[in-house]
Amino acid sequence: MIFKYYPNDYLCRVLVYKNRMKYAEIEKKLKKAGCYWVRDGKKHPWWYSPITGLEFQLSRHKSQEAKFGTMKSISKDSGVNL
Repeated sequence: MIFKYYPNDYLCRVLVYKNRMKYAEIEKKLKKAGCYWVRDGKKHPWWYSPITGLEFQLSRHKSQEAKFGTMKSISKDSGVNL
């Protein structure tokens, strides 16, 4: 495999695009790690992570892809590597 040099911002965008996943996949990973649904909020359901002891929000739109910043926030609050 041949690697070409790209500016860092381009490479980051490529890596971010490849790591995206749908909310349904994120939910499966969270359930496998022991996270569970707590309650429905006005806009998003709230989940609890026994790993970090924090509650966090997850989207209801299971067929949509999550953006990188959203995935990073969910990963940080849940303690699960996405």
